[in-house]
Formats: sequence, C-alpha cells, structure tokens
Amino acid sequence: MLRRHKTLAVLIFCLLLGAACQAQVTVTDMTGRQVELPAPAKRVVAIGPGALRLCAYFQEPALIVGIEQIDKDSSIGRPYLIANPAYASLPLIGPGGPNNGPDPEKLLSVRPDVIFSTYGSDRAFTENLQGKTNIPVVALSYGETGVFDPAVYESIRIIGQVIGREKKAEEIVAYMENCRLDLHNRTKDIPASDRPKVYVGGVNMKGAHGIESTQGDYPLFNAVNARNVVDELGRRGALMIDKEKLIQWNPDIIFIDEGGLELIRQDYQKNKPFYQVLGAVKKGQIYGQLPYNYYTTNIDTAIANAYYIGKVLYPDHFADIDPVAKANEIYEFLVGQGVYVQMAADYGGYMALNLE
Repeated sequence: MLRRHKTLAVLIFCLLLGAACQAQVTVTDMTGRQVELPAPAKRVVAIGPGALRLCAYFQEPALIVGIEQIDKDSSIGRPYLIANPAYASLPLIGPGGPNNGPDPEKLLSVRPDVIFSTYGSDRAFTENLQGKTNIPVVALSYGETGVFDPAVYESIRIIGQVIGREKKAEEIVAYMENCRLDLHNRTKDIPASDRPKVYVGGVNMKGAHGIESTQGDYPLFNAVNARNVVDELGRRGALMIDKEKLIQWNPDIIFIDEGGLELIRQDYQKNKPFYQVLGAVKKGQIYGQLPYNYYTTNIDTAIANAYYIGKVLYPDHFADIDPVAKANEIYEFLVGQGVYVQMAADYGGYMALNLE
C-alpha cells in the first residue's frame, strides 16, 4: 500500500511539473555538439538553406510551427513547398536565405522545442544562437554533394531521433540509398566505348546562368557513371568555362538545367554560329532537366534527374524506367505528393530541346 501511494505521488508530481518530467534525448549534431532536449520534440522550426526540406521529408506538417520568409515568398522549384501549401500560412521566423542570419526574437515567438539549423558549419554559431534563445539548436548538413551524401543521411537520422521518428528516418535513408545503388548497378558495367561524352550547362549558381555555367565532378553524372567532359579540368563543383572550351570538347549529349534555359535561348539567337558548330546541337542531342539547386539541393528532384539522365544516355539499361512516373514516385515517397506536373509547368520538364 505504501509503494502504491509513493507511485501515485510521483505521477502527480510529474503531471504538475509537465515538461520537466518529459523524457530527454541527447543527440550529436553535425558540428559534433552534444545537444540534450526533451523528446520527442513536438514543436519544430528549421532555419537555413534546406533545413525545412529535410524536416518535410518526414511528412509531419503539424510539427512545423514557423517558416522563413524565403519559403513564404514562393514555392517554385521546391517540391517540399508545392506539396505543403499550408506552410505558407505559418508564422514568420526570420528572413532566411544563405546570406541572412536567424532572428532570435521571431524564433522565440513561436515557442519551438528545437531549432534545426543549416546555418554555420562550426560549433560557435549554434552555441551562440542557443545561448540567445535558450532553445536547443541542432545543426544539420547537406555535406559536399547534397544528393546521396552521408551527411544528408546522418542529418535525417538526427531529425528522426529528435522527433521520435527513428523508423521513418531509416526508411528515408534506405530509399535514397537504394536509388543510388540502383543507378550505379544499372551503369557500372557499361564499356567505356559505349559511354557518350556529356556536358551540363545553365547550372544555377546563386541565380540563373548561361551555357558556360557547369559543374565538375557532377553528382548526377557520377550517379550513372557518365563521362563528364568537364572532369578533365580536375575541378569540383560549380564553375564557369570559356565557350571555346565547349567547342573543343564537343560533347555527344548536352543537358541543360532549365533554370538557365531562357538565357541560353537568348544567347542562341545572338550567337548561332557558336551553337551550330556543336555536334550535340546539330544532331538534336540537347535535353532539359529540372533545376534542383534552389535554397540548396532539392534531393528529390536531383534523384529524379539522375534517372532521366540515365534513360537518355543508356536507354537499354533503363528500358523499364518512365522518367516522369519515376519522378512522381520519388516525390510521392519523399514529400507525399507527385508534383512533377507542377515542376514541368514551371520549367519545361524532361524533354529534348530546340533552342530556336
């Protein structure tokens, strides 16, 4: 009888204290900080490039209690916003954007249990924000490539720990990794002689650019073991090339990031002799792909693009793949809705391009 009374007293004490008796979880964030916080978190905000996207992949919109201005302004190019229009009506928590810091007062106003952040790559930044708000701040990261990157996988697992959705986190990671393995296995044994030379132009780098804007060590070409002509430069990431270099390379197939397509069409009208000397232009081997760098990497679109690229380069090895259906499958799994139609309406979608 005495034990029963003690148990009842403890329960009443916990009820009176509320959150003070809530279970705690300790996570190691992407800066190596140990962060202790009540679990599972029930009120979440995500700040910085791509932070909200990673949270949206859990398809728990009721957890999100505020968003940045950059995500309120427009959903164009961001499937996680297209699939969640209600996000736009959430309270404002700051300007957002890669060059704007967080707003501690606005963050405090929505009373989150946790702040997920992709701002800052060092402990000092997150410690400072946590000190100003007295709210646990958990740093996330997209790593170097943003797609099929171990840092993304770890960030997703961290979110799962914090919100009590570890199983869902593993499902998301497994889906992405299965796509990576599928793309690799379809293409790994193709002889070099059967691999066309490829180039991607119009790559978004903090805004739209023309044909000269490209990328070395391009993760989507790497995913399908393609021969990226730019890789002979030995440079990684976004870069600008001289047009003459493109003539020297004379790639068999050119992909155009449709974020830069209008600029390329305008340039074509001014410089037709340059374009018409390219073999890919003469043979009609130019293809549009959906832009996927918008407030950092839209991982869903990037994976869908990789399947489309594989289908164009090696149709026999992707005979069972309908790129549009595959894109919708990927969007459905990650953001809960097949949004390819809207993405294609905004940009053009997967198709051969005529620059005229």
